[in-house]
Amino acid sequence: MSVGDAGLARALVQALGVGEVTESFDQHTAQVPLPEWVRAATVARDELGCSMFDHLAVHDAGGPGGSGASWEVTAHVVVPAGCRGLLVRTTVAVDGELPSITGVWAGAAWHEREAAEMAGLEVTGHPDLRPLLLAPGAGLHPLRKDTVLASRGVRPWPGRMEPGEGAAPTSAGRRRASAPGVPGQQWEQPGEEQQ
Repeated sequence: MSVGDAGLARALVQALGVGEVTESFDQHTAQVPLPEWVRAATVARDELGCSMFDHLAVHDAGGPGGSGASWEVTAHVVVPAGCRGLLVRTTVAVDGELPSITGVWAGAAWHEREAAEMAGLEVTGHPDLRPLLLAPGAGLHPLRKDTVLASRGVRPWPGRMEPGEGAAPTSAGRRRASAPGVPGQQWEQPGEEQQ
């Protein structure tokens, strides 16, 4: 199966009259403007025969805490006859809104809930954005670079500095590295007790 079929990507961009086809690692993607996201999904289903929804993913495009301020949202849909896949991508600003495509493919509902919960992406028109894994009202978006993972600052980090090294540093002059997601010195270092 082709994940990102060049012919389908070109056909979608041509039918929309906007966007561009990009290629990476021999996979072609139809990059569409955000206002055309739902229309692109509808055209892919109704005109190109992409009746099977496979996946929707949110990728950091230099997003929160990074050099830019956006997310890339990619949907993968399939034409069942011939197993040809289409990758459709759009870019959403961190403070922007992603229109839901659940009206086109109901299977996108779970993936959009995950995007809202894990990345803090605002998904408009979704029928039910209840959290999947985190407690309601947690206010935590683990995929964002600006999210502080406080529990990592108060528990010993299980990672090792070098292969074969024990939990304690072998060199007296070597400091222990902080765990990913801990912002810096204002947080307790792993192994120290809180006052």
